[in-house]
Amino acid sequence: MIFSTLEHILTHISFSVGSIVITIHFLTLLVDEVIALDDSSEKGMIVTFFCITGLLVTRWIYSGHLPLSDLYESLIFLSWGFSLIHTVSLFKRRKNDLGAITAPSAIFTQGFATSGLLTKMHESTILAPALQSQWLMMHVSMMILGYAALLCGSLLSVALLVITFRKVIKLIGKNNNLVNQSFSFGEIQYMNERSNLLLNTYFLSSKNYYRYQLTQQLDRWSYRIISLGFIFLTIGILSGAVWANEAWGSYWNWDPKETWAFITWTVFAIYLHTRTNRNLEGVNSAIVASMGFLIIWICYFGVNLLGIGLHSYGSFTLTSN
Repeated sequence: MIFSTLEHILTHISFSVGSIVITIHFLTLLVDEVIALDDSSEKGMIVTFFCITGLLVTRWIYSGHLPLSDLYESLIFLSWGFSLIHTVSLFKRRKNDLGAITAPSAIFTQGFATSGLLTKMHESTILAPALQSQWLMMHVSMMILGYAALLCGSLLSVALLVITFRKVIKLIGKNNNLVNQSFSFGEIQYMNERSNLLLNTYFLSSKNYYRYQLTQQLDRWSYRIISLGFIFLTIGILSGAVWANEAWGSYWNWDPKETWAFITWTVFAIYLHTRTNRNLEGVNSAIVASMGFLIIWICYFGVNLLGIGLHSYGSFTLTSN
């Protein structure tokens, strides 16, 4: 009873503080260089991280096993993974620019986990026979941490694409306006020269230089975080194969979850391969990572909607009135 009450308290504190942090992040988008708001949001995410950590530890103590046995617990662990990435990047940098990605991801994931849709999973139960193994901690924790890192890296790539294509659309719009306003050959030549001058000025402007620097940072952060997530995912798949051989007598069974995990691994292997070619860096690799964002959610959440296969113990169950 005490542990259950403590879990509810920590859940409400972490979600409330996280919601305030997201609000602060939106305010900082409207008001530039507000140091007090930045400091408050970072401290709030640290509080959220420790609350989610306490929640997991509390559930671990009174359940007697690592809280990764169902969708609810894995979502809480995924939220913890997002907040962990945020906290680690905060200690490595004085200003954490990843907060716009990691903070909302952590809170939205936890918000869905604690919503009424997963009420039946909130109460800790005895582990299913297939999960009663020492491989539970290694396999599931590596997979969830891998998902968290890959999702963060993919979102950074999505942000890179949004910034890049917004810039391209603006340039195309300017060119169209200049061409539509010219009527004679002389005017067209003059306007083309003026257009080139405007474009050169645009590219050399401080605003465009900032955008260039931002896209380069997003590309580097995305590559580093996805590389880390790919390592976690690889370890998770390999440990899962060993566990499957012990439990079911075969290393690979082409279960829906296993199949989509392999597809996820392949997509991000392609992403890392594109990074080895300088001609494919930036937008091209970001497109692959953005596709990986959808693949991860299909693998992690979409397959659970079916409730079939050897991993059906983590299936999504709606509550009935």
